[in-house]
Amino acid sequence: MSVKTITIDIEAYETLARCKKPGQSFSQVIKERVGTRKTGQDLWNALARGTPSEETLDLIDAQVKTRRRHRARAPKL
Repeated sequence: MSVKTITIDIEAYETLARCKKPGQSFSQVIKERVGTRKTGQDLWNALARGTPSEETLDLIDAQVKTRRRHRARAPKL
C-alpha cells in the first residue's frame, strides 16, 4: 500500500488522537469519520441483507411524521 505524508496542526492531531481507538491507525480514524457518503444504493444493499425489526420501522415512521410536521422552509428573499 502506498502512503502520503500530510501536515496537520496540533489541534487537528489531538482531535484525531481522541477519536482513535486502541489498535486503530490514524488512517482508519480518518476513513471512519470522513469516508465516502452513503447513497441510496447503500441503503438498498443494507435492507437486502436483512429485515428491520418492527421497533426500527416504528422509529423510522415516527421520524418521517415529525419531518412532515416541521418541514424546512426556504428563506424568503
